[in-house]
Amino acid sequence: FLRATMERGKRQEDGGLGSVLDLLLANARLVLGVSGAAVLAIATLAVKRLIDRATTPRDESDPKAEQKTLEESWQDLALIKATPKPPKKQRREDLSEPLLSPAQPPAPGEAQDPSVCSAPPETPQVEPSPPRCLTLQEKLLSHYSSRLVVPEAQASLALQLARTICTQLQNSLRSKCPELPFGSLFLSGPLLDGLGALKADHLHLMLPVVLDTTLWSLIPGEDTVVRNPRYWMIKRTDLEYFPRGCSPWDRFIVSRYLSSNVLNETLHKMLVASVNWPAIGSLLGSVIYPVVASTELKLEVKHHQLELNITLFPVVEMKDKVLLAAPLEGLVENLWLESFYRAEVSKVKELDGGDAGARLHCLRILNGVCKSHPTLRKLSGSPLTHVVLHLSATSLDWAEESLADRFQQVLEELVGHLEMGVLPSYFNHKINLFSELLEEEIDEMGFMLYRAITEPELLLKEE
Repeated sequence: FLRATMERGKRQEDGGLGSVLDLLLANARLVLGVSGAAVLAIATLAVKRLIDRATTPRDESDPKAEQKTLEESWQDLALIKATPKPPKKQRREDLSEPLLSPAQPPAPGEAQDPSVCSAPPETPQVEPSPPRCLTLQEKLLSHYSSRLVVPEAQASLALQLARTICTQLQNSLRSKCPELPFGSLFLSGPLLDGLGALKADHLHLMLPVVLDTTLWSLIPGEDTVVRNPRYWMIKRTDLEYFPRGCSPWDRFIVSRYLSSNVLNETLHKMLVASVNWPAIGSLLGSVIYPVVASTELKLEVKHHQLELNITLFPVVEMKDKVLLAAPLEGLVENLWLESFYRAEVSKVKELDGGDAGARLHCLRILNGVCKSHPTLRKLSGSPLTHVVLHLSATSLDWAEESLADRFQQVLEELVGHLEMGVLPSYFNHKINLFSELLEEEIDEMGFMLYRAITEPELLLKEE
């Protein structure tokens, strides 16, 4: 009787648990959906098995019963883990939408559950307006203001360092070479004159060589051994009446000509060995040293705020010619290069002053573009200035509003000159400013500029 009563109680408990599970499973589909109901059913089955095994007395006489029970437990656990997880949904309390799908609105007249809040209207997304396309004029002015304006403090420091070095070098020359009538050193270059400085990192130091015009004469470039109208020779005259030694510069004569090479070699030795650069550098809070392995006369100045290169040029001025001791590379000696830099700066500023033009702006942009582009680097400086001067004779509108038109026109002119391989000097049409360019260099420059005529922005890309 007692055993029968216990079995009947167990059946009632099982029936009660089964009723609860059946009710839960019946409503699972409504609340959780098909996938959720399937997951709950499998989990419930596993739990029910675990409860049955826990309440069923084990047969101690069967040694394999315990092992069988463990295997069934791992199978149930694997069954739960292997069940595919339903799509992740937000909890009901986090949702503001009603239980009904938007596709099934409540019937007319049916009251809506006040406990369910309706979803707020979505905030319309405002698409960002497309970036405004800048005109070439705006791009040029932006390029000029962002990349070509040297900070005033930087420029001032560079000039201050260069002027002090200029004074110290002048004193050294007078003490080491008192017999040579050098003129007063002076500074030059784009940083001072505004034609194309990108930053305050380079200046020219001009050293005048004062000649007695009764003892020296100029030989035109066409009559020199190189037949190049830009390179001149300076000849010693009247040696019969004024023998060697009458001029302090006679020590630099080679075959009756004043040799730019010999003069440069003498100055190079003095810069390297005779000037106390460490003392001058300490005075300026800098490190100064001459570049030994250079054919040019160069000084490098390292200050904690900037690095500055200074190039020294001996210069002769005779008969309105400005000649630099910058000989042609090769075996030819004694040549002096005619420089038009001073005339270029003067003419451009004169034209801009006459019509309030933007030639200087245009030149600085062009020089900046060419110096920062490896293919176009050899076009910077004089070639660009001479193209602008040629155009000024035919294109009279150089106002700032026409900067983009003039910029493109300069590119077109350059392409035309590169096609012919000839760019005549504005001051002497016998001189071809492209004479020292290689054919491969001309082809590469021409191709690049030809593309830039239709796409000028190619030249304004940040490097």
